[in-house]
Amino acid sequence: MQRPAGVVSLPKIPELKNRLLFTLLMLFIYRIGIFIPLPGVDVQALKEFFARAEGTLLGLFNLFSGGAMENASIFALGVMPYITSSIIMEVMSTVFPRLQELKKQGELGRQKINQYTRYLTVFLAFFQGAFWAFSLEQTFVGTGSLAVEGGLGFRITSGVILLIGTMSLLWIGEQITKKGIGNGVSLIIFTGIIAGLPGAIGNLITLLRLGELEPMNVIMGLFLMLLIVGFVVWIEASYRKVTIQYATRVMGRKIVGGVSSYLPIKLNISGVIPPIFASSLLMFPLTVAQFVQNPTTQKIAEFLNPLSPIYNIIYFGLIIFFAFFYTGIIFNPYDVAENLQKAGAFIPGIRPGENTAKFLDGVITRLTLVGGIYLGAISVLPTFFISGMNLPFSFGGTALLIVVGVAMDTIRQIESILLMSSYEGVVGREPVFRGRTVF
Repeated sequence: MQRPAGVVSLPKIPELKNRLLFTLLMLFIYRIGIFIPLPGVDVQALKEFFARAEGTLLGLFNLFSGGAMENASIFALGVMPYITSSIIMEVMSTVFPRLQELKKQGELGRQKINQYTRYLTVFLAFFQGAFWAFSLEQTFVGTGSLAVEGGLGFRITSGVILLIGTMSLLWIGEQITKKGIGNGVSLIIFTGIIAGLPGAIGNLITLLRLGELEPMNVIMGLFLMLLIVGFVVWIEASYRKVTIQYATRVMGRKIVGGVSSYLPIKLNISGVIPPIFASSLLMFPLTVAQFVQNPTTQKIAEFLNPLSPIYNIIYFGLIIFFAFFYTGIIFNPYDVAENLQKAGAFIPGIRPGENTAKFLDGVITRLTLVGGIYLGAISVLPTFFISGMNLPFSFGGTALLIVVGVAMDTIRQIESILLMSSYEGVVGREPVFRGRTVF
């Protein structure tokens, strides 16, 4: 049978095949490490504890680690210390002039900032690992502690092992980025999240067989989720085009410049950071209530019940707030205006310098407001599915945004490799995810 035009056989592209196989191998190694437990921890009791910790900060971390925390795995911390360090360095770079200068030095400065980020990751990973070991000692399920062997030695040993686990995951992520497909750290988080899908699907089928769920609700829920995923893809591929005109200059006997271009600004500039910040802030009291049992913490836990309207209203507002906060950190309109002026570019109808910065600031404000509302709406979806349609479905919010975003970036990289190949029907093919112009 003749292969349709434009369809390329994977074995015919050695680079793509090798990259895919290498990526799958690295992710397989990561998943094996999930089931290697720390010494001195009662794993079965820990799983029972995490079964009651859904909706707390621990449940969120367990989701991002792919179930490594409930298994007391050597990869229990995942790459969260590195993500936390990256966010801290991003915030510090707006405060300290030295870091601001490094960001403007290009690749050399970026490498220096990455080095500082790793130093901070080492400190945070050891501190979080030792603190987690201490928390296991202080947590009791039934009559026994989650830590079979406690003490200072257990805390230090656990901190060192979890530190090594986190740095090993960073090394795996680096290798995937260099020799595989996609961003390695993002793919590790992606793999951890989708690892829970088979179990969720199995639970859904079991409830259907037992008659505890209405088949029509399940069908409507799945159809609605497909629409939501499509909407997320559409938004994540949308951007605002700001027209840029380059000034005409005379160089010798030639006239250069005078061409038009555009500055693409994503609709969702802040990505998934606002939901992570907001959920971490709201889930902290719920996490404390898991360890500290008294009337005050219990009342706070009841007030901040993730299924309550109050929780979701506060959650929605915090997401919009953090969307503006983080966008202000990563996008400085005055720096962009200065760079445009140095390059001899300007926005038609807008004077260079401060006027350009004010114009870009207005564009960013409008985009951030729309992006924040979009993030807030997606993040409260699990509540609708659980309470509104009586479905045991929680794959939404931050997890959905991460999965869709990473999948789109990975597909783009695969397409870039295909487009670089000189096979018939590949060059000139329209990409799956084209950017859409909004506003």
